[in-house]
Amino acid sequence: MNANTIRIQKLVIAAVCLALCLVLPFLTGQIPEIGSMLSPMHIPVLLCGFICGPAWASVVGAVAPLLRFMLFGMPPLFPVGVAMCVELATYGAVSGLLYLALPRRPLSVYISLIAAMLAGRIVWGVVRAALSGAAGAPFTWSAFIAGAFTQAIPGIILHIMLIPIIVLALQKALRWLSPRQ
Repeated sequence: MNANTIRIQKLVIAAVCLALCLVLPFLTGQIPEIGSMLSPMHIPVLLCGFICGPAWASVVGAVAPLLRFMLFGMPPLFPVGVAMCVELATYGAVSGLLYLALPRRPLSVYISLIAAMLAGRIVWGVVRAALSGAAGAPFTWSAFIAGAFTQAIPGIILHIMLIPIIVLALQKALRWLSPRQ
């Protein structure tokens, strides 16, 4: 396959991931009490990192919350939407970079995923603290732990279970689809 074909395929896949970022919150929002805890926008961004690489995934991650706000008014732009833009861009960049750097083994998928999830949550906390400080509102350590980890446990579990299965299945089914190309 030539470079233009691969670029077009990655563009299309990134667009599908962006569309999923817009649609998935509607589906999980129908699940009472845990729908928002599933972090549905994170799934397509992380998958985009594995499939398309860090550049495409970081763009999808940065654009998705802004586009969703412009179309549907959610998430609120400040401070949630801004922090999500940086968090999701980090997810895409880290998952894609580590997936490129590590050998093609199942354990590497898990390492890339967990490292991306940790990095994204840390970046989210830093951005939320900066935005809260600029707005004159406190952002405490307990607020960070609650927002990044405690309230996100259902999403963390879902991501660790679902994303490696999809990535490993794509590795087997679509050997030509690789961010290394």
